[in-house]
Amino acid sequence: MTSREAYIALNMVDEIGPVRVRSLLDRFGNPEAILNASRHDLMQVEGVGEQVARNVTGWRDSVKLEEELARIEKAGVKVVCREDPDYPKNLREIYDPPLVLYVRGTLHERDALAIGIVGSRRTTLYGQEMSRKLAFQLARLGVTVVSGLARGIDTSAHTGALQAKGRTVAVIGCGIDQMYPPENAKLAAEIAEKDGAVVTEFPFGVKPDKQNFPMRNRIISGWSLGVVVVEANLKSGSLITAGQAAEQGRHVFAVPGRADSPLSRGSNRLIKDGAKLTEDAEDILSEFEYLLPRREKKAESDSPAPALKFTEHEEKVLAALGEEERHADEVIRATGLTSACVSATLLALEMKRVVRQLPGKVFVRKFSN
Repeated sequence: MTSREAYIALNMVDEIGPVRVRSLLDRFGNPEAILNASRHDLMQVEGVGEQVARNVTGWRDSVKLEEELARIEKAGVKVVCREDPDYPKNLREIYDPPLVLYVRGTLHERDALAIGIVGSRRTTLYGQEMSRKLAFQLARLGVTVVSGLARGIDTSAHTGALQAKGRTVAVIGCGIDQMYPPENAKLAAEIAEKDGAVVTEFPFGVKPDKQNFPMRNRIISGWSLGVVVVEANLKSGSLITAGQAAEQGRHVFAVPGRADSPLSRGSNRLIKDGAKLTEDAEDILSEFEYLLPRREKKAESDSPAPALKFTEHEEKVLAALGEEERHADEVIRATGLTSACVSATLLALEMKRVVRQLPGKVFVRKFSN
């Protein structure tokens, strides 16, 4: 049995978990020795009672290791252990790092520069647009966007990163063969195909369950340098992620929402409690300037740089905006471009600081004085 196979087996043993395994590794040295230890020796380790020791010594009866290995090979999934060099650097540093990660797609060393974006499944158009905008900006600047592939804010975050042709990682709370929500299966496939990754610590066959999502959330926050809560009510699981981020020593950011909207009370509460109010990627990246090439600050001016160049789609959108405020739907009708294309183009023009977004998906050009 290899060390990787032993970790996979330990990950499938009931009631053991990453913290107990760390204690057992301190005592036995490697995962193979843990699986071969006697019940008596296992119980000498702090935190390991009779039931856990019985689960470990009886692992051959409860864990179908050969079947799991066959599923891994058939699915073309990579399994990464904590000792592997491509195990996420930030994640290795948390109190309870996953024993193994099932990965569909690719992991990169540059994923150490990662930001988590989370929020409610039930959200507003404003929340979705802010999530997509932030993800687009971050991904365009080379930051890996980490989220949970859930409906609402997570979906918008992954979509924004893909539109920027950047990297995004989706951490799911079920087996990698149990995609949830099912309508995001296509999005998950696109993430994996476009140099991103879909990741889980759960073995094949594990269905999405309420108790799995807090475990999933600690991976999102642990993987990231900071977590942005875009829109969340007071009962949103994203507040758990924010709390875990704070406990892990990560930065917590929150996008302000309407004061009278129940869907924003959680994120607004975070700002009251000390989370950094976040309106764009600059508010996030200013906390990590030591990790990024220093960007020269321009003198404040509404005119674009003389050498600024625009794509054909950007030229069309700018022409459609003219000198008046225009709703995004008006721009779509005027240009004849698809909704997705116009949305991505408007985000790109915001990044170039020649277009400004107003409330209600209204946009306006920024002209020189």
